[in-house]
Amino acid sequence: MAKLVFLILAFAPLLAPYVFVIAATVLGLRAYRRLPGGGWHLPGASTSAWIAVMAGAAAFGAYAWGVMSGFYLLDPDQMCAAQGVRGDRIVTRETLPVSAQCVTSDGVGTELVPGWVNPVIFLGLTLLVFALVTGTLAGVRRRRCRR
Repeated sequence: MAKLVFLILAFAPLLAPYVFVIAATVLGLRAYRRLPGGGWHLPGASTSAWIAVMAGAAAFGAYAWGVMSGFYLLDPDQMCAAQGVRGDRIVTRETLPVSAQCVTSDGVGTELVPGWVNPVIFLGLTLLVFALVTGTLAGVRRRRCRR
């Protein structure tokens, strides 16, 4: 099971942009086909589902990038040496917000995760929840209108 999780996290940063672009293309085509002057309305359930897929791909891809940015196969000290941290060091990790730091014996920490990762994760999760709620409301509205 651990090997499967590792493979998913290792390949997610490579595959997530493709999923994001496909979902964005579908949404763009839907917007292009929409009649002009139709006014603003709540998006439908399928449009909300595509937005959720796009936001989820962005959030998961950024999360996987952040988790894998501080990962080296042989030794955790490789991470710190690659960042130029000198002296005795320990590696600290946090799951959310994603963080991997090399902390020297003096207490100075060097962050290994890029600064854009956590904002993309939280923005993607927020948009994902918003899209799911909107899709649910659209589905409920559609069922009530059919009665």
